[in-house]
Amino acid sequence: MREEYDIKSLNPRKNPYAGKTKQQVTMNLNTSTIEYFKNMSMETGIPYQVLINLYLDECVKEKKRIQFV
Repeated sequence: MREEYDIKSLNPRKNPYAGKTKQQVTMNLNTSTIEYFKNMSMETGIPYQVLINLYLDECVKEKKRIQFV
């Protein structure tokens, strides 16, 4: 084994998709909303944050609008 490796020469290309697919955010959600997705997570085996992301993606694709009463 070598004592030193030149990491830059091993993979000089950068991932063109890195940082473009998702963005980390911090937001306050109702406890009941989090529990709903955590319960769904236990049923499906999919992490609850992934489920929330999937649901929001569906809302965007279907152009759902909130109805204020």
